[in-house]
Amino acid sequence: MSATAAAGRPMAHYAAARRAGDFVFVSGVVAVDPVRQAVLQRYDELPAEAVAALTTLGYCTGQMSVDLYEAPAVVQSWFVLDRIRAIAREHGGDMQDAIKLVQYFRDLRHYPFYNRVRGLFYPGEPPASTVVEVSRFMPGDGALIEVEATLHLPRKA
Repeated sequence: MSATAAAGRPMAHYAAARRAGDFVFVSGVVAVDPVRQAVLQRYDELPAEAVAALTTLGYCTGQMSVDLYEAPAVVQSWFVLDRIRAIAREHGGDMQDAIKLVQYFRDLRHYPFYNRVRGLFYPGEPPASTVVEVSRFMPGDGALIEVEATLHLPRKA
């Protein structure tokens, strides 16, 4: 199954990713569960391996007051980066092939949560990066983070 099929189709009439020569341009990804058509907000909406990895960062504490505050930004960070990784793999690459990320936040106070999660996906050298605060995302106010990526994936001769 392709990454696009596994993660759902885009929310409107656009491509999830497009190749142009040695580059793959990934459209902005938001954390929408394709089955429920709802924005992810809770740790239990992620796969067990994601929760385990996030727990190593000190997230998923089991303390309701802490987890309710942190979970939306942390969960959405994991989802969007994992989706980009799936698209990269579908095109024959991986996360280290992302040479540029553009990260959009409804509130820049979510950036530290995202940045720690991003470290799990880029334990070595991270890609070039732009961070922007915006007022809203599709599909609604529950979406806090959107990330687009540029991948460098040379075609094999």
